[in-house]
Amino acid sequence: MSWLVDAVREVVDLGGPVVAVLAVVSVLTAAVILYKLWQFRAAGVGRHRALARAVADWDAGARAQALREVADGSSYLQPVFSMAMAQAGAEGLRARLEAETETRFARLERGFRYLDSVAQLAPLLGLFGTVLGMIEAFQSLQSAGAQVDPSLLAGGIWVALLTTAVGLGVAMPTSVVLSWLESRMAAERVTAERGLAVILTPVGAEKVRNAA
Repeated sequence: MSWLVDAVREVVDLGGPVVAVLAVVSVLTAAVILYKLWQFRAAGVGRHRALARAVADWDAGARAQALREVADGSSYLQPVFSMAMAQAGAEGLRARLEAETETRFARLERGFRYLDSVAQLAPLLGLFGTVLGMIEAFQSLQSAGAQVDPSLLAGGIWVALLTTAVGLGVAMPTSVVLSWLESRMAAERVTAERGLAVILTPVGAEKVRNAA
């Protein structure tokens, strides 16, 4: 572990304050990502088997069975589906259910804006550090006057480019993780919208009544 700390310290020393800022940002970003993964797991994101069975039973007209199935659900959507089944037919229910689901989605999406900001600004911050490094390198070259040492310029350039590399290294994995989290939430919205639509308008139950 000490070698990793030494390597990070060396990179920060070479890259200057911009790399130090990116290092802090990367630690905060990693903490946010780990928290979101834990939050998704604790909320039961993607685990809606009991709710799916309950919706299918409700659509088929087996309402008592559907109520038992939804009570067994451990998903964060379980209270919303229970409310939909218990108060089916109530006036203004759809608007209330949409508000409840959006409240739960907003809680799960908290932190997405920070990750999006990191994905967009980290490369720009790295580029800013590179520009500052290039300015410093050319200033050193100018100060050298006639005694120009090519290694002086080359060394300054690669140190300057280090900040761009660090910025990209922070931004790329953040962007990938954010895209994955957003895709999961998009799937959650589809699941919630379909389930609530079936509960509020159980076409299957209507077919059963017509057949009888």
